[in-house]
Amino acid sequence: MPKNNPVFANQLIEWYLDNKRAMPWRETKNPYFIWLSEIILQQTRVAQGLPYYLAFTEAYPTVQQLAAAPQEDILKLWQGLGYYSRARNLHAAAQMVVTDYNSIFPNNYRELLKLKGVGDYTASAIASICFDEPAAVVDGNVYRVLSRIFGIDTPINSSQGIKEFKKLASGLMDRDRPADFNQAIMEFGAIQCTPKNPYCLHCVFNDRCVALQKSRIHELPVKINKTKVKKRYLNYIFIKTASGDTVLQQRTGKGIWQGLYEFPFIEAKGPLGEDRFRESVKSQNLLPNVIEMDITRYNDTPIVHKLSHQHLYTTFWIVDVAEIDRETIPVHSIRNYPVPVLIANFIEKNID
Repeated sequence: MPKNNPVFANQLIEWYLDNKRAMPWRETKNPYFIWLSEIILQQTRVAQGLPYYLAFTEAYPTVQQLAAAPQEDILKLWQGLGYYSRARNLHAAAQMVVTDYNSIFPNNYRELLKLKGVGDYTASAIASICFDEPAAVVDGNVYRVLSRIFGIDTPINSSQGIKEFKKLASGLMDRDRPADFNQAIMEFGAIQCTPKNPYCLHCVFNDRCVALQKSRIHELPVKINKTKVKKRYLNYIFIKTASGDTVLQQRTGKGIWQGLYEFPFIEAKGPLGEDRFRESVKSQNLLPNVIEMDITRYNDTPIVHKLSHQHLYTTFWIVDVAEIDRETIPVHSIRNYPVPVLIANFIEKNID
């Protein structure tokens, strides 16, 4: 296993300084902004995450302001990014910084790990970029770069692989320039050693890349035991009363959309026709005391919304009623509530 290889680190950093993209979080060492960017960019492409970073830093310029904000406002600002536990953890961690650390971010890897939602990767990134601590980052980009260049086929989602790649990254790191090294290897994976069609012809490591020499570019990195995707069939009910009200309900308990709002829904084992939909509405008492209802199916083909471990096959039903014996909100206020992107897309197309 290569160790303390200054040639690798020097080449990588030199490539980075020549090729790095201009990003607002690269113009600061403020740990609050670095932390924000790292949380937002988890499982999110830069192009998608950048507008959210700018929105959050404008709305909450300090960790104190973020900590003091209502969680519902944070979820609303996060809307569309997915993996909403990140937003809830973001809020909780900000409150920890304010209450446990007197509004000053921890300045080392070990203390950063204590913050809600901060794992090895995020703690390493903040510690190295903000405080020059030689803590190596290992994310999806790093796994890909190291597995290809050094020909490592240890599964990246195994305990052995996690330890092996962390040790390798730590050994290769330029300990005098940890911030540059970490940002360089992540950037290299993001724009040079990409998952598909990497730019091998113009790669600074193409003379030593094991995956290139052995034609294994598309085999590495190795990942095992992919989670089986579950199919779910959801029927969302957009209720419209004669007075211009509708029904939104907040998700409680644990789950990816905890704290978000959505329309009432019926979950079925497969697509529902109108007759079965009507029967289900009555049997589940979703519209109490409603006798007459005008039902329109919005989409004939289910809208497929893909999450990490489940695919939602979704049908929206528009139900007009005179009045309803449930708590309602004015339809015109519906955009004020944080909702999953699936619901947000429907609202965008159907509600002025």
